[in-house]
Amino acid sequence: MTFTDGRPPILQVKNLVTRFYMPEGVIHAVNGVSFDLGEGETLGVVGESGCGKSVTMLSVMQLIARPPGRIESGEAWFHGKDLLRLSNEEIRHVRGAQMAMVFQDPMTSLNPVLNIQKQVSEPLMLHLGMSKNQARDRVIELLRLVGIPEAEKRLLDYPHQFSGGMRQRVMIAMALACNPQILVADEPTTALDVTIQAQIVDLVKRLRDEIGMSIIWITHDLGVVARLAQRVVVMYAGFIIEEALVKELYANPTHPYTIGLLGSLPKLIEEERRKLTTIQGRPPLLYEKPLICPFAPRCSYAFDRCWQENPPLAEVDTQHRVACWWNVKEGKARNG
Repeated sequence: MTFTDGRPPILQVKNLVTRFYMPEGVIHAVNGVSFDLGEGETLGVVGESGCGKSVTMLSVMQLIARPPGRIESGEAWFHGKDLLRLSNEEIRHVRGAQMAMVFQDPMTSLNPVLNIQKQVSEPLMLHLGMSKNQARDRVIELLRLVGIPEAEKRLLDYPHQFSGGMRQRVMIAMALACNPQILVADEPTTALDVTIQAQIVDLVKRLRDEIGMSIIWITHDLGVVARLAQRVVVMYAGFIIEEALVKELYANPTHPYTIGLLGSLPKLIEEERRKLTTIQGRPPLLYEKPLICPFAPRCSYAFDRCWQENPPLAEVDTQHRVACWWNVKEGKARNG
C-alpha cells in the first residue's frame, strides 16, 4: 500500500498467524492479519476483548510468551527487515529504540523496587550509550515533556508514590526515551478515570505532532479512536473484518459487527439520541480456526453463504475494506 502522500508505509504486516498451544487445545489467536502503517500516522485497532488486538502487536515485536505462544507464519517489514525473522539479540535493538510499547496497567509494567530514574534511564544507557549523568538529564527532560510537575524532585520516587495517571505518563516517557519511530499503545487509558484518559490522549496527540512518530493505538473505546486516529482497523476472532479512514468508518460502517459497536456508543446530540444497541451472543473461543464467517452466529444479516465460507477482506471504496458477504447498505448479497 502506498499512502496518499506517495510515501511507502513504515511498517507492513502480512498474513500474520499466531497460535497458543494450551492443555485444553490450540487457540487460533491471530488468523492471517495484514495491515500497513504510514509514517506519522495514527492507526486505531479496535474490537472486544480476546479479538487478537494485543496479540497481533506483541507478535510483531516478538513479545509473546513462547511457549505457549508461537508465531506460525507471516511477515512484519520495518526498514527492510522482517521483524519476525530477527534473532533475540537483533530484536532487542529494535524494541525500545525504534519501536516502543506502552501497556495497559503501568503498575504491573513498572518495577516496584526500582526508582523512576533507574527505569527510565535504562533504555538510554542500553540503546544510546549515555553516561549516568547524561541519562539523568534526559530523564528530567522526558518527565517534563510528559507533564510531570517538579520532575527533578521525582527522580528517586518509586511507582507507588505516583497516581495512576502519573504512572502512565512515566511509561510514556520511558517509551519515548530513544525517540522511537513507532509507538504501540496497548489500551493505555483503560484503567484510568475519564478526566485522566482525556489528558493522556491529548498528551499523545501533542507528542505525535511534535516528534512526528507513528502510533498504533489498541483499544475497545471507539470514542478515543475518533479523537486520535486517522485510520482504523476493526478486529474480530483474530481477523481484520473492516478497515477504513476514521471519518469514513463512523459515517459509513459496513460490517454488521462495526455497526453494532458504533450503535453501542451514547450520543450527546439530541437528534441523534436513541436506544443503545447490543450485540447478542458471545465471541468464539477459537480452539478451531473459523472456516465460516466467525461473526455469523451473532449476526442478524447472516445467510447461507456466511455459514459455508469465511469472506476475505475486499475493497468496497477507496481505502475502505470489509470482510462480509452481505451488503448492509443495499440489503443484498455481495458479488464475488
